[in-house]
Amino acid sequence: MEPYPPTGDAPEPVSFANESNDALMFPPAKTPAEDTTDWKQLALDLLETVVLAVVLYFGINYLSARVRVDGYSMNPTLQNGEYVLVSKVSYLLGEPQRGDIIVFDFPGNASGQDLIKRIIGLPGDVIETRARKVFINGVEIAEPYINAAPNYSGSWEVPDGFLFVLGDNRNDSSDSHAWGMLPIGNVIGKAILIYWPPPDWNLINHFELVAATPLP
Repeated sequence: MEPYPPTGDAPEPVSFANESNDALMFPPAKTPAEDTTDWKQLALDLLETVVLAVVLYFGINYLSARVRVDGYSMNPTLQNGEYVLVSKVSYLLGEPQRGDIIVFDFPGNASGQDLIKRIIGLPGDVIETRARKVFINGVEIAEPYINAAPNYSGSWEVPDGFLFVLGDNRNDSSDSHAWGMLPIGNVIGKAILIYWPPPDWNLINHFELVAATPLP
């Protein structure tokens, strides 16, 4: 018995030209002009990256500062060794307020040492410490943030253009009660947050100190 004859035409075998295989495996080489263009683009990208980094660096340094807390004068609010971010623009947009924690150049110190304290008195205020309490313009202020009540007494009137600052660790702090008034021009900025070490990360509380209006 004869086999049943196939129907239709059998498909022709598919072949690939060697030229096509070569084209897939070996792309055409770039011309010298194309190589030059690639190097120019790479150099331009690198230049843009460097310029952006420089702008960001100086921009961040213009707007903020990073300081390390050395010592215990601001305990318990700030601890020795913590790093604090400081806003330099806070007082370009507004005025210092009682209760603000600020970083400043220590008056009369040619070494440029920076200190961090809390503003207690503004220009025109009269500050008194007596009976282990602090008074502003005759009104006792509540201070839940201090380490201990001050064991010293005195009275200070804050002149125009100056601030009266104290450390939260009142009895272990070199501040206005010891060396006098702080020129407002020495203020670097307002402390915003603790950013190092990570377990201590926290926004810094600035307590509003309510006080009577200074007498004329």
